[in-house]
Amino acid sequence: MPIDFDKIPTPCFVLDEQSLEINLQILNLVQQNGNVKIICALKGFSFWREFPLIGHYLKGAAASSLNEARLIAEEMSTEAHTYCPAYKDEEFDTILAYSSHLTFNSLSQYDRFYERTKSFGKKVSLGLRINPEYSEVKTDLYNPAMEGSRLGIVRSKLGDKLPKGIEGLHFHVLCENDSYTLKRTLIEVEKKFGDLISQAKWLNMGGGHLITKEGYDVEHLVKLLVDFRERYPNLEEIILEPGEAVGWQTGFLVTSVQDIIACKNFHIAMIDASFACHMPDCLEMPYKPDILHAKEPDKTDKYVYRIGGNSCLAGDFMGMGDYAFEKPLEIGEKIVFEDMIHYTMVKTTFFNGVQHPHIGILTKAGEFILLRSFGYDDYKEKLS
Repeated sequence: MPIDFDKIPTPCFVLDEQSLEINLQILNLVQQNGNVKIICALKGFSFWREFPLIGHYLKGAAASSLNEARLIAEEMSTEAHTYCPAYKDEEFDTILAYSSHLTFNSLSQYDRFYERTKSFGKKVSLGLRINPEYSEVKTDLYNPAMEGSRLGIVRSKLGDKLPKGIEGLHFHVLCENDSYTLKRTLIEVEKKFGDLISQAKWLNMGGGHLITKEGYDVEHLVKLLVDFRERYPNLEEIILEPGEAVGWQTGFLVTSVQDIIACKNFHIAMIDASFACHMPDCLEMPYKPDILHAKEPDKTDKYVYRIGGNSCLAGDFMGMGDYAFEKPLEIGEKIVFEDMIHYTMVKTTFFNGVQHPHIGILTKAGEFILLRSFGYDDYKEKLS
């Protein structure tokens, strides 16, 4: 069913519910056939109005902060698998209340808070984040296992037995990777931590598993997980916590052209959204998103445009390359950035006071529903 972009205000993040459900069905297939638990990592996908749908297919959600753990409790009606790089003393008991599993990033955090967990009013399963010192992630900003990483405990700091009260281990060294990368990673994890995994009740393999991407070898992943469980029959739970795979290709960001600036070899199309404020991974990773009805330019293309954001940051433009369009762009024309639901809304800012994108959904019936708009009060209340 064609989308009527004229009915969508700009800028606007739009989630396609049908695409989301297809992703969840794929993830659930892995859960069932691989005998694992898949949970949604809020750091990548926090579209909480869809939490009931996510909860129908997946086994919960992963939190990296008190706010995320509370959102899981309130909107998914379940307890969180919580990992924070550092827990704050004044937040710790509340985080415990919202959590079924809690992972410590360091032995010093474990030493500081373990006694608190023993005296707490309910059972929370405790784990440690381990660092296998191996990762195939090329961008340091997204590589948790780079030299000198602050994330996780290296093997040399652990003894032959799990610390008292620790029931699980957690590693996370993937980013948009496939099952073959996971296979190579597990070889390194088992080489260094296999004896400790044999003592654990659960193992969390973290996120970065891009299971819902076209071409991902789901059958290979399932076999990998089944074989792993056979090697460690002591494990009661094997957990994967993708965020990006939940939101992968489930929606778009609709923008409008506000100005056209002519340069020597190309034109700049200024839009009413910002890469710095609304699509930060385009600058941080960096990566170049697809634009509907545009392509990579070549020497024969007449209508080549660089896309500029509307903040005052000099680098607020698509620096990974320009786009070729079939005809000249006009002021007021819609530009639609594809695959803009994961790692976008969770990272947006009000820098420069730039208008924050609206949020809407495209229902399975093809109807657009505007869920949320942001204005001056939202900007002001973020400041003081």
